[in-house]
Amino acid sequence: MAAELSSADHSVTPPRVAIPREYNAAHDLIERNLSAGRASKVAIRDDVGEYTYAQVGERVNRFANVLGDLGVAMEQRAFVALLDTIDFPTVFLGCIKAGVVPIAVNTLLTRADYEFMLNDSRAQLLVVSEALLPAFADLIERSRYLKHVIVSGADGKGHALLAHLMAKAATSFEPAPTTSDDICFWLYSSGSTGSPKGTVHIHQDIILTAELYARPVLGIREDDVVFSAAKLFFAYGLGNGLTFPFSVGATAVLMAERPTPDSVFRRLREHKPTIFYGVPTLYAALLASPAAPKREELKLRACTSAGEALPADIGKRWSERYGVDILDGIGSTEMLHIFLSNRPGEVRYGTTGKPVPGYDIRLIGNDGKPTPQGEVGELQVNGPTAALMYWNNRPKSLATFEGPWTRSGDKYVEDADGYFVYCGRSDDMLKVSGIYVSPFEVEAALMTHEAVLEAAVVGEADEAQLVKPKAYVVLKQGVAASPGIEESLKQHVKSRLAPYKYPRWIEFVSELPKTATGKIQRFKLRRAALGKAFDS
Repeated sequence: MAAELSSADHSVTPPRVAIPREYNAAHDLIERNLSAGRASKVAIRDDVGEYTYAQVGERVNRFANVLGDLGVAMEQRAFVALLDTIDFPTVFLGCIKAGVVPIAVNTLLTRADYEFMLNDSRAQLLVVSEALLPAFADLIERSRYLKHVIVSGADGKGHALLAHLMAKAATSFEPAPTTSDDICFWLYSSGSTGSPKGTVHIHQDIILTAELYARPVLGIREDDVVFSAAKLFFAYGLGNGLTFPFSVGATAVLMAERPTPDSVFRRLREHKPTIFYGVPTLYAALLASPAAPKREELKLRACTSAGEALPADIGKRWSERYGVDILDGIGSTEMLHIFLSNRPGEVRYGTTGKPVPGYDIRLIGNDGKPTPQGEVGELQVNGPTAALMYWNNRPKSLATFEGPWTRSGDKYVEDADGYFVYCGRSDDMLKVSGIYVSPFEVEAALMTHEAVLEAAVVGEADEAQLVKPKAYVVLKQGVAASPGIEESLKQHVKSRLAPYKYPRWIEFVSELPKTATGKIQRFKLRRAALGKAFDS
């Protein structure tokens, strides 16, 4: 039931993976390490301790047996709201091994979000971290579908404790007879462009992201220690911190707290990861932090960025400071992980790189036809890890999944060398003086100013009701907003871009609205430009 490589050479590009019809993703990720003699190797280090591959395998089996003891059957759904500790891979892989469908959810949402998702998914089991239990307190009784609640922690407030249930469970478990095409897990979209959608993935998707991106592009190896600031509930973080290291027998560092410069630097210093996964806003904050470590304190050999396009200035400054490039790429919940990426030794900052092996890319214009090289079009991707659908949302599914092609909603242009350059979300593009302007291009120019920490650009109508760029700017610590700074920023952009692209208005803010995965929620900024609050 394990995926088999057609070659023993793990550096081959592109990899060719033969996935049998009878296949269970969790069984594969565990057993490939045990059969390779890595039972005693550390698989996971969290904030409490470390766990070998044998121990993780036993925990997965115990939780799979817990599901059976509770009567949670194959193909039923489990709502997983867990912080990044050993319990996340235990529950997530335990569900999959038992044929139960885990739904990993953002741990920073509101009661209203969770209520919608619980009802939308009709999950019969909730597994929740003790710290998150208050957000579910009144939802558990109101839920029409929940039958069981399990709490990860010491105080379940009357609910069953995960540790107690697992202590009584058997340590062996025969994997459920799933196929490579069976529904494996869901992830709800991050909501950067509106309401979240239940994105449904099958068993083969997990290992294919590892074999198509992590091994040939990222170059992950058995001797790597990896640390992802992006959390496991996020498609990007799930691959980074679980699928990828388990695919080759590496060691993953998990962190339960939110990623701040201090918390991230502490793990980089203490655990010496060789691969670090971040997002652009975090890299900017790390570079601006006075607590930033020296190059010799770290052991990094590879870094990646996703979630949003990486401004070239951030990438260049990181490379100069730490001697390692950031491999910027784009992935999505719908495609599960990165399908377009820069490569080691071939990084071109300001671009998202070239297609990952196994994926085809096309750019489509407003007329529905492919755009010529050098012209902006919507990025569409054809690859083997595309989600089946959005759960219970036929209109959105039809609008996104067009045969083998998945619409990304991102605008790109392909340059003369075959590198793809991000231009913004389809609904973010501005038409100024009759010419399309990429908000990201203006943001990237602003980010090169020494006073700017973060920037986001949206359209706002002037007194003549003509759309012009407006910038929301977060200044670096110690820099005060003033008319002088505002004028300096405008002139800075004019000196780097065509004059019509400069922001006509600049509003200084303490922070930008973001999803928990670090994406700037420009739709909220557009509402703000219309006089509505960020959180409306």
